[in-house]
Amino acid sequence: MAQKGLILLYTGNGKGKTTAALGQVLRAAGHGFKVAVIQFIKNLENTGEIKAAKKIFAEQLEIYPMGTGFTWDAKDQEELRLAAEKGWALAREKIESGRYCMVILDEFTYPLNYNLLEQDEIIRYLERKPEHLHIIITGRDASDKLIALADLVTEMREIKHPYQKGVKAMKGIEF
Repeated sequence: MAQKGLILLYTGNGKGKTTAALGQVLRAAGHGFKVAVIQFIKNLENTGEIKAAKKIFAEQLEIYPMGTGFTWDAKDQEELRLAAEKGWALAREKIESGRYCMVILDEFTYPLNYNLLEQDEIIRYLERKPEHLHIIITGRDASDKLIALADLVTEMREIKHPYQKGVKAMKGIEF
């Protein structure tokens, strides 16, 4: 009997949401399962974890940077909406393809929170996802509806961060 696919949600204002999702990639790819990652806001292709994952799991991992940058920096909301819609169309294609064990929707809470995508429609869609497929969603400020949908919710909570002391982002730690 095939296992039921889960919806995992990594949220909160602390660091590590995408890194936690990429840890799941490590587990899945280590078992030979195919994983697709759709990045909705930022392009993380130059981060250490993405570089390493692509080298080690080139056959199992596909990464699609679909975002245009950080939503709060955007001057053109229509450009953001179109990028979010394009990313969601790609995500649906990957979800429905039957080729993946896991699909990661990285920074997906942002297009929902900024009303770039219709949250209720997406919740209904995800409720009907393929039975075997695991979906991981990352991003700050997950809504109550998204939390209710998920099978597992982890909140990353910032307690202390080097930024507070003026320390800039460092290779190997932040990216």
